[in-house]
Amino acid sequence: MPKNQFQRMIFALITVVTTVHAYVFYSLYVINGSTFMAMTGENGVLAAINKLGGVYVFGSPVPIWAVVLIEFVCAYTLEVIVGSPLSFKLATRVFDPQKTNPVIFETAIICATVGIMCSAMSFIASFMYYSYQAGFNMWTLLANWLKLVCFNFPFAFFTQLFFIQPFVRMVFKLIFAKKNNKSNAYNE
Repeated sequence: MPKNQFQRMIFALITVVTTVHAYVFYSLYVINGSTFMAMTGENGVLAAINKLGGVYVFGSPVPIWAVVLIEFVCAYTLEVIVGSPLSFKLATRVFDPQKTNPVIFETAIICATVGIMCSAMSFIASFMYYSYQAGFNMWTLLANWLKLVCFNFPFAFFTQLFFIQPFVRMVFKLIFAKKNNKSNAYNE
């Protein structure tokens, strides 16, 4: 879909903006929401997070908007530098883009991206959300990483394949279809 570096950056931007909000919601509300409410006695997740002073990142509480911003910067950087280029290379090792149905080839890229980004972002999150007050232990960090991968991979796979990537592709086509139509009109 993206034809040049600028379009790849925009595609990654739309993907990461959509994905980070979904994962922050999933992590805070679905996975940890009941724990936050049990810790504080609050009836709602947002009230519990506010009572805790925010979400603990590197041992200090930060507001949810800061969590979104931190994860956005990490995810966008990782997606542009590692995720997109490597997932395309992995997909082309299995499928020839010229001979393969575009839907199958795009699905292969999505699956490769999920495998790369889920494990990498879960590792980054293991560092960010580690309970540093209790001291640092490498085995605990690795166990937390494995736990996060187990929680995040099914969510990442299904949301990327069936919701996020179709939405991102639709938005991308809306943005760049107008540009392409204008350039086609000048060429006629």
